[in-house]
Amino acid sequence: MMTPRQLEEQYKQGKNITSLLRKEFGVEHNTREIIEISYDLQAGEYIKLLENESYARLKEKYSIEIAKTILSLDKPQTILEAGVGEATTLSGVLKNLPTNITAYGFDLSWSRVAYAKNWLDDKGFSSVRLASGDLFNAPFLDNSIDIVYTSHSIEPNGGNERPILKELYRITRKYLVLLEPSFELASNKARQRMESHGYCKNLRDISKDLGFDLVEHRLFPYAASSMNPTALTIIRKCSETELPKNAFACPRFKTPLEKLGGMLYSPESFLVYPILASIPCLRIENGILASKYKEVLEED
Repeated sequence: MMTPRQLEEQYKQGKNITSLLRKEFGVEHNTREIIEISYDLQAGEYIKLLENESYARLKEKYSIEIAKTILSLDKPQTILEAGVGEATTLSGVLKNLPTNITAYGFDLSWSRVAYAKNWLDDKGFSSVRLASGDLFNAPFLDNSIDIVYTSHSIEPNGGNERPILKELYRITRKYLVLLEPSFELASNKARQRMESHGYCKNLRDISKDLGFDLVEHRLFPYAASSMNPTALTIIRKCSETELPKNAFACPRFKTPLEKLGGMLYSPESFLVYPILASIPCLRIENGILASKYKEVLEED
């Protein structure tokens, strides 16, 4: 297998990394490893795109429309962008929401979260709570976020729509808002492109099959390309549980975390998760079993 450095050279030459890695691994769908490598190598590119005036205007309209959608559903205390990328969407959404909302974001790629942190700090949103995490094992407590939304983050996970939807629904308290590729409403040419990239599909039908309360499914008015139209899918949950003070959780056992010794520790699972450059690393594989961690810290 090529090293990340070699893959970076392929990326600079304009090669499609996900397609290249699917062939190398001999798989039909993108795996989490493939998606992580591809997006980590791209880190910073979405911020650079905003230097293009026409793209920046489209992004602004897109973000405003998401904020309007959120406010039409509820007056949330907390929101989460699952698959936050570099936070170029989240920053625009927050700009058009009340300032008292607590915002969270997580992404598979640590590098993208690092770019997101710097971007949000520059835009005056330093209070956003960010972490690296996995859509399949989101590092959040059950029913812990009023409105969870995605912006083309389920996109590369074709074939794994069902477990991702179940996981996002688990952490949602009131509404799950999906802005994802609209395979069913796209042209034949666009469908062929989506299939070649391993994009997700059938989110509406899968949601219905899972028994979710589907409120709306339609084309979103803004998309970066006609070859990748966006569908808006809204799912209602409306849990009656109270919001936790901190929504982050052990991704393996979904138990609360507390900050100890500069790390995040789960008293229930005895797992310790590192914090790298102020970013909690909350993927299952990041957890270190340390049953005596608290005891040792107290002795020191």
